[in-house]
Amino acid sequence: MNSEVVTAKHESPLKLRLLADITMGYTFRSRLEAAPDGGLAVIQMKDLTDDNRLNPEALTRIEPTEVKPHQLVAPGDIIFRSRGQTYTAALVDDDPGPAIVAAPLLHIRPREGVIPAYLAWFINLPAIQSRLARRAEGTALRMIRKQTLAELEVILPSLARQQAIVELSDLAGKEQQLMARLSARRKQYVDSVLVKFASSGSQAGSEEAH
Repeated sequence: MNSEVVTAKHESPLKLRLLADITMGYTFRSRLEAAPDGGLAVIQMKDLTDDNRLNPEALTRIEPTEVKPHQLVAPGDIIFRSRGQTYTAALVDDDPGPAIVAAPLLHIRPREGVIPAYLAWFINLPAIQSRLARRAEGTALRMIRKQTLAELEVILPSLARQQAIVELSDLAGKEQQLMARLSARRKQYVDSVLVKFASSGSQAGSEEAH
C-alpha cells in the first residue's frame, strides 16, 4: 500500500484494513502440547495483562511448527481479544522471540504511518469498545469476526499528533496509578488511626467499669 495514503492528514476516518494487516491467530489441530525447551512460543488470552500489554514471562513453548514469516509476532504488533466480555487490544512492547498468536486472538500489524500505541489506544477507547460490542456475533460466547474488525473506522491524525496522544495517555495512566496508591495509603493511615481510637475507647470503658 502507498504510504502516502496512510501518512496524509485525513478529515474522515479510515477503515482499519487500510491501516494495518490483520491475520487470524494460529489454529492448532489438536491439544496444545507444551515443550519447556521448545523453540516457538504461543501467545494465548492468558498472556495479555489487564492493562493491555503482553506478559512474555509465562508463554507456553512448543516444538516448532510450520508458520509463515508474517505470523511471527514482533515488537509493535497488537494482539486483539476477539472473544469474551471485552474486545480490547494489547500492545507488544518487547521482542518475545519466535512466537505466534493462537486463535481466537487476532494479530494486528500496523502499517507505515500508524503508531502502534496510538492504534491500541484508539481501539481501547470506551466509545470504540461499545461500537465493537454492538457488532459482536453469537449468543452465549460473543465474538468479533476478523472482517468486522477490518471495517472498524479509525481516526488517524498526523504522526506528531498520534505521538502526543500516546504520551498524554501514558501520563494520565501513570497519574491514575499514583492516585490509586495514594488513596490506598490514605485509607491505611485512616484505618490505623481509627483502630487506635477504638482501642483507647475500649480501655477507657474498661476502667470506668472498675
